[in-house]
Amino acid sequence: MDFEFPSTDLKGWRLKVGEDSHGQQKWVYLRDEKQREEWPQDVTEKYWLGLDTGTPELPEAKTPLEAARNGYKFYRNLQSHDGHFSTEYGGPLFLIPGLVIAMNVCGQKLLPEQETELKKYILNKRRKEGGWGLHTAAPPTVFGTVMNYVALRILGMGPDEGPMTEIRALIHEMGGATGIPTWGKVWLSVLGVYEWDGVGSISPELWLLPDWVPFAPWRWWIHVRQTFTPMSYLYGSRFVGTFTPLVFTLRQEIYTQPYESIKWSAQQSNISPYDVYSPHHPVLDIAHGFLAYYEAMQNLPGVSSCLPLRKSALKRVYDLIRYEDENTGYQTIGPVSKAFNMVCRYAKEGPDSKAFKGHLSRVDDFLWLSKDGLMMMGTNGSQLWDLSFMAQALVETSLADEPEFKKSTLKMLDWLDKAQLRQNPKWYHENYRHQTKGAWAFSTPEQSYVVSDCVSEGLKAVIAIQSLPYAPKTLDLGRMRDAIDTILSMQNPSGGFASYELQRGSTKMEWLNAAEVFGNIMVDYEYPECTTSALSALKHFSKLDPTYRQQDIQITVDKAITYIHDVQRPDGSWYGSWGICFTYATMFALESLAIAGETCANSERVRRACKFLVDRQMEDGGWGETYMSCVTMEYAQHEQSQVVQTAWAVLALIYGQYGDKSVIERACKLIMKRQKPDGRWEQEDTEGIFNKNCAIDYPAFKFIFCIWALGRADKYLKSQSQ
Repeated sequence: MDFEFPSTDLKGWRLKVGEDSHGQQKWVYLRDEKQREEWPQDVTEKYWLGLDTGTPELPEAKTPLEAARNGYKFYRNLQSHDGHFSTEYGGPLFLIPGLVIAMNVCGQKLLPEQETELKKYILNKRRKEGGWGLHTAAPPTVFGTVMNYVALRILGMGPDEGPMTEIRALIHEMGGATGIPTWGKVWLSVLGVYEWDGVGSISPELWLLPDWVPFAPWRWWIHVRQTFTPMSYLYGSRFVGTFTPLVFTLRQEIYTQPYESIKWSAQQSNISPYDVYSPHHPVLDIAHGFLAYYEAMQNLPGVSSCLPLRKSALKRVYDLIRYEDENTGYQTIGPVSKAFNMVCRYAKEGPDSKAFKGHLSRVDDFLWLSKDGLMMMGTNGSQLWDLSFMAQALVETSLADEPEFKKSTLKMLDWLDKAQLRQNPKWYHENYRHQTKGAWAFSTPEQSYVVSDCVSEGLKAVIAIQSLPYAPKTLDLGRMRDAIDTILSMQNPSGGFASYELQRGSTKMEWLNAAEVFGNIMVDYEYPECTTSALSALKHFSKLDPTYRQQDIQITVDKAITYIHDVQRPDGSWYGSWGICFTYATMFALESLAIAGETCANSERVRRACKFLVDRQMEDGGWGETYMSCVTMEYAQHEQSQVVQTAWAVLALIYGQYGDKSVIERACKLIMKRQKPDGRWEQEDTEGIFNKNCAIDYPAFKFIFCIWALGRADKYLKSQSQ
């Protein structure tokens, strides 16, 4: 008998926006038919669930601007009542298993419909090779396959149900779960199907180091820091959930030898070759060896009582976990730390505590329903990020001037107004946070983390909309100055901007990278994308308020341009760390150089960059790059052109004022050809990346950047013809 994928009645799902906080989005299931009639599905819900939206066919576009207009006529249907565009933000395949394990060890269950759709998503994302990778575009790994197998078993699938026997055979073929990377070792240890002795030391005592120590944890990149902190609490306390029959069954299923015969201490450095992207540095292995002796002393009678550091360290770490939870309304910075923090609060304070209940109340914020099932997103959304680009695109293409789009544009300004962070977080100093006053977070204000490019693009969006004659001046210069102060505080000595904070330590801290599956994660590196966002925001603001911190802004912009010059590669490109890859970063960098007055007419740098792009234009007029460009740091040609990367290339060439208009015309024709009669574009390959090796999806980009590129190209091509 053929296996049927689990599924719910998709007509029963609704998207609830802003119930508990500004920008929040939660999917809820209506079981009652009367409730469904009283709350009918809208276009947004139908679109993301793959149902018929009923949107009308539009007149065929004859020009790029007409195509851009049709694109926004469709996309505005996805705008929520509060002004933002509710969108999925998925791709990584290690997020759902962490949540499922966390809920399980805390004695909690998701709703039956949620569990059904989680199983559906996991099964839909299974690769043809039989397992799962680090993300949806990657081949199977031990980490991805073991974690998702375990998640399916916890969610109720039997050991031989459907493809489970095949998946288990693949796990055994890859050597079993002993070689799972560190994050997997930790989660399996928490569940009780791995032993803590098999995990390389995650000592909470590191948080007792003085701040001046060059490798003290406060210097680490924020995502690593906020993941290490709860991990170290669980490791230091050796927390394990309740031993259930399923735990003992899984011990038999995911290993190639009897569980009791495994020498766990030998597994600390055992990482499967299927998974390794960043091998352990010898310094890390030496540190693990030294700390293994320290960990052993914790268990020696008469000795452990003489080592009070562990107790002090656990208290210190738990305080930091509490600070993070209270700073972010129990969102934390992202889904990995979210799940780990929730387990820590349960372990320390129990299921009836305010803290644990606070965590449970924010689980749904991370879950997004698509036609493929229920996923866990990379944050609680990408609300600010998508909206700020869309706002600028509307203004720059002049679509915002058209009467039918004015209401939509003003709703975006209202959302931005309510989303600005008006103060620093509660535990600003205690939790080593960067200032946030005046900033915008990547998703919602409740999440509360400033990112250099988010505050910058948010400010640019406000300035753009408020430049329109019909728009109110909702954000005054004082609030904009707060944003400028935060942007100026984020430049590094090199002139470049990192993501969340200043670069706080040496890149040699990569020697301590214990994540294995990611690269360049230990410090907050500088990026041409973030640097461009920051310098462009400063320049836009200076036109409005030319006297405020005039000298500081000019010095910052000059240093940023120097940084952009310095990191250009010999072939003319820039390496992208947040989008794929060289196409994405080159678009940003050419925007920077355009601000500096550099174009093809006067800059050899710009000519080299444009040549890099033009040389890679495909026969159909488009561009296509795979995520492997980010992995290998060399351009990896996609087998098919991608509308998003084609749009990035068009914008880059316009910034560089490239002279051969036929190149841009061919690209526009490709984007227009892919547009559907109702104005939409279909989802193609993944657009985003982080930490060199993990792809992540930005489905809104196919609307935002196609509209932006087409509208800008229409103006540019007309100007070139004059």
